[in-house]
Amino acid sequence: MEQKAKEAASHAAIPVSISAMLVTLGVVYGDIGTSPMYVTKALVAGNGGIGSVTEEFVLGALSLVVWTVTLLTTIKYVLISLRADNHGEGGIFALYSLVKRCGKWLIIPAMLGGAALLADGILTPAVTVTTAIEGLRTIPAVHAVLGDDQGRVVAITLAIIIVLFLVQRIGTAKIGHAFGPIMTLWFLFLGGTGLFFVFQHPAVLLCLNPVRGIAFLLSPNNHAGIMILGSCFLATTGAEALYSDMGHVGRGNIYATWPFVKCCLLLSYMGQGAWLINNAGNPELMGIADLNPFYQMLAPGLRPFAVGLSTIAAIIASQALITGAFSLVSEASRLDLMPHMQVFYPAETKGQLYIPMVNNVMLVGCIIVVLLFQSSAHMEAAYGLAITLTMMCTTLLLFFYLHEERKLKVAPWIFVVFFLMLEGFFFVSSLTKFFHGGYFTILMAALIMGVMVCWYNGTAVEQRQFTLLPLRSYLPQLKRLRDDDRYERMSDNIVYLTKDTHTDYIDRDIVYSILDKHPKRARAWWFVNVETMDEPYTFAYSVETFDTDYVFRVHLYLGYKVNQRVNAYLRQVVQDLAATGELPAQKHDYSVYKDPGNIGTFKFVMIRKLLAPESDVEPSERTAITLKYIIRRAAGTPARWYGLENSNVSFEYVPLFTKFKAVNKMQRLAPNERP
Repeated sequence: MEQKAKEAASHAAIPVSISAMLVTLGVVYGDIGTSPMYVTKALVAGNGGIGSVTEEFVLGALSLVVWTVTLLTTIKYVLISLRADNHGEGGIFALYSLVKRCGKWLIIPAMLGGAALLADGILTPAVTVTTAIEGLRTIPAVHAVLGDDQGRVVAITLAIIIVLFLVQRIGTAKIGHAFGPIMTLWFLFLGGTGLFFVFQHPAVLLCLNPVRGIAFLLSPNNHAGIMILGSCFLATTGAEALYSDMGHVGRGNIYATWPFVKCCLLLSYMGQGAWLINNAGNPELMGIADLNPFYQMLAPGLRPFAVGLSTIAAIIASQALITGAFSLVSEASRLDLMPHMQVFYPAETKGQLYIPMVNNVMLVGCIIVVLLFQSSAHMEAAYGLAITLTMMCTTLLLFFYLHEERKLKVAPWIFVVFFLMLEGFFFVSSLTKFFHGGYFTILMAALIMGVMVCWYNGTAVEQRQFTLLPLRSYLPQLKRLRDDDRYERMSDNIVYLTKDTHTDYIDRDIVYSILDKHPKRARAWWFVNVETMDEPYTFAYSVETFDTDYVFRVHLYLGYKVNQRVNAYLRQVVQDLAATGELPAQKHDYSVYKDPGNIGTFKFVMIRKLLAPESDVEPSERTAITLKYIIRRAAGTPARWYGLENSNVSFEYVPLFTKFKAVNKMQRLAPNERP
């Protein structure tokens, strides 16, 4: 009962509705929805071309595709993975947060899978947009403009990618409402054209029998051998993005739309198979280089519409992994696997978020991929390899979720053995792509994982020295410092932003900054914590005065749709306290205003930690903490996130308190004595 209540609460923010289902179609299914454009083409090419097509091949290959989609996407992701959410968020990091207590080593598959998916997210927009623009060449009028100059394709691709990433700031909901109708039309087109050819050759429905696929996989007529699974796997590459995008659209809306999407996809595959059976041995098709059944089966008058629609759908396909990347990085930040970054919530649900830093990095990555590989044929060699790693890591984490969290005994073992074997076959078959471009995806995944490893190890070093001190114990010293005229008053009010939510305790680094780093005298010290709430428009605060008029512990509770202008909100808190007399008047003699009021000056102190050269740490730990601080600087500063750009902000560096290296005692010599 408790588990069901938790699940219901986590998804209450995104109810099932026609509008939300439309957003789901526009945001979630782009990647998996465009797979019919190239899966059958890859299967035919891997088997030796149209001349080698037989009914056994078509039924066997289609059976493998149908059951790959059914087993991996429907059963593993839609029916099982979507149940494993962390407060409505999906993806491998959300899954790890649910099982991390089961073993520290589980951080390894979490980071590996997350890095591989983010790398695939950088590659996918480049591949899909380039493929779409190249596909326009099949229309004679467009070919007359583009010609065979790949440079023009690259230029148009880069322009579209830049626009695609620029519009991310408007939010998933608006993008989904724009893309949703187009993707709905796309799926209806897939299902309709596929059904037309299925009626012409109903025997193609025999591919629904899984025995056909297993028999063909082991058949000597399977010219590709086990490597045929690499082409079949392309039919389900968007499944992991579907799981990651759950926070944007809600689990219920995926449940409501997936049956429609799957039926349209399978009809398209079977329609292409029926056309292949009817045209096996057709001499007119033998001379067509790079034959694509998806386009070739259409009537010449319908083909320009299909090419145009598929071009738009392919561009939209990029959206699934872009929004999935935002969710992944957000979850990784919560787990302290990545730096905390500025997050915006453009829509009315907290799951629909936008992270400028991630958006910009992915944009640069996509541009590099397009310029490096130039053509989609080169990019496709790198496509899909990394995602198999993510799927295997997700399977492993799901085993612990089912076994430890859901308390199932036998089913998790069957699940993990079956899916690891299945995905292992896909991974081995995809390894053939490594030297043809797959190395680039693995390299990007390694770089992303390197960032996470450095951040994780650096955080571990910090955690060993992190100490919370009882704030009440330092009230007497702060009172004496306030009244000590030997020190110049730095400001009437000194403000520290804190990450911890403890009211009665404070980070030792803050106490050190006030008392030890040249005592910071003030009339009042403010320790402010900002907490982003699940409700969109929460706007409240609490304050603990510790029965003083000079120490204030403030908690700001801000909804995710509320702009985090800490400076303005703190002014309101100060005015409220001044009005009640809890804060004494802070009069000053000089001002450009006739009535300067009773509130004095403010100074915000932002603390940055440094590892002292004499700290006694291992070289690997020193490297990790140094790299973490480099990454942190690149991620941005809270001063900008909290609207403090125009405030009096001071950045202060304090030593990372660790054990210092022992130093031998020096021998004292007489003034004129030499050693």
